[in-house]
Amino acid sequence: MAQQQRMGGQPMFILAEDSQRTRGEDAQSSNIQAGKAIAESVRTTLGPRGMDKMLVSDGGDVVITNDGATILEEMDIEHPAAQMIVEVAETQEEEVGDGTTTASVLAGRLLAQAEDLLEDDVHPTTIVEGYHEASALALEAVEDVTLDEELDDDLLRKVTESSMTGKGTGDVDAAALAGTVVDAIRAVDGEQGVGRENITVRTRTGASSSATELVEGVIAEEEPVHEDMPRSVEGASVAILDLDLEIREANIDAEYDITDVDQLNQAIEAEESELRGYAETLGDAGIDIAFVTGDVEDRVGSYLAEFGVLAFDSLSDDDAGAIARATGAKTLGSVDDLDTDDFGHADRVRVERFGGDDLAFVEGGAAAEAVTVLARGGTEHVADELERALNDALDVATAALDSGGVVPGAGASEIAIADHIRSEAASISGRKQLAVEAFADAVDVIPRTLAENTGMDPIDALVDLRSLHEEEGVAGLIAEGQTGHVDDPVEYGILDPAAVKREAVESATEAATMIVRIDDVISSS
Repeated sequence: MAQQQRMGGQPMFILAEDSQRTRGEDAQSSNIQAGKAIAESVRTTLGPRGMDKMLVSDGGDVVITNDGATILEEMDIEHPAAQMIVEVAETQEEEVGDGTTTASVLAGRLLAQAEDLLEDDVHPTTIVEGYHEASALALEAVEDVTLDEELDDDLLRKVTESSMTGKGTGDVDAAALAGTVVDAIRAVDGEQGVGRENITVRTRTGASSSATELVEGVIAEEEPVHEDMPRSVEGASVAILDLDLEIREANIDAEYDITDVDQLNQAIEAEESELRGYAETLGDAGIDIAFVTGDVEDRVGSYLAEFGVLAFDSLSDDDAGAIARATGAKTLGSVDDLDTDDFGHADRVRVERFGGDDLAFVEGGAAAEAVTVLARGGTEHVADELERALNDALDVATAALDSGGVVPGAGASEIAIADHIRSEAASISGRKQLAVEAFADAVDVIPRTLAENTGMDPIDALVDLRSLHEEEGVAGLIAEGQTGHVDDPVEYGILDPAAVKREAVESATEAATMIVRIDDVISSS
């Protein structure tokens, strides 16, 4: 039925007949239930013992992962409130690269606690104010537990290993992969911070994750334009050409009347001369490697092979840009007036075959601003999940270096946050205190979930965590064997970037408070 109001005794229709409207408690309940359902869908993936999800599309494409952002991105979610929880994960992924499941689960639990408060007649505005005040206290707690230590390679390796453990890498390989990640980060760490955009992750199947390697340069998924070209060149002079190496077409339509064989031969010779001229020009200029964004005619490729030039064509703009940054080469739009100052340099350019595909390795470039992690996996699904884990680890290391320090992991930070909020709640007057205490209870969902996924009793684990935190000031859940125990996670090298915790608290709070404030949902077909 169309929404209507009365004006002067007459009904006035303000919404279309096919519109639907949900108000008051029904609207709040619907939105909260949707948010809780989304959070619950990823809760079992949290922690080193978290389980994976298999997502199958209508077209039969399969994704196997325990990455919260990937799961929520692949799910076909329509409810607008649920979409807001998805946005929490997306924001977390974009800002710090990890902690997406933590942020989503925390947002869902904040909604569940808000639901209980609403049933107790606590006004939504009071809940929102209390949540924001508790969020500020949570950020204070994060600062308090941040380790006062310099982020050397050993500490950074522990952070990245903690990030990757349980993400399809295997506990054994996580340590070796963490070393590769740290080496990649240090290679692009400069005075202006970590150049994260200069690190690329490429994947190839056919080997275990232990075969993953760091290439000091870039890798392009390209093959030589001719089979007779060299497969490896040392001390290479590199040119990047943004053009086609083929017969130039006239700007006007024209017809040529050829009356004898000599004229035909002259036309063919002129064409061959033009094509061979490209190869001669590049060869005489001293170019060893030519990366071409356009097409290279087959005959040009043959001539280039005669001159010993290794050439690749149809390069993407991204690959061309990465090679330019790595080698110091300038992108040229013409082969006329070539200048050696426009060329780049690489210690080595080689072509390796993986399965049925060739990869071009450009190593030791003169500019040396780019590195590539070549990740190996036994199957395509394993390689894809390893790529996600490595990208998260790279983002985590970047966040730790650029955004300020690390904190104890394994739920220890959340225990400290909840304890700090509860200790300050007594000083808050009115019903807002209830919302602040509810926020602390919501934060407990992280260690509770870690305990459940580790095979421990969540209530007993929570009691032990609080007790050890009271005694030692730090307490986390250490997964060992078939279950786990409560101990100091710092001693076990389980660490998280402080930026991940801050972002999770802020984004989860914003999403939960926005949903709680909604009391009217109007939709049209």
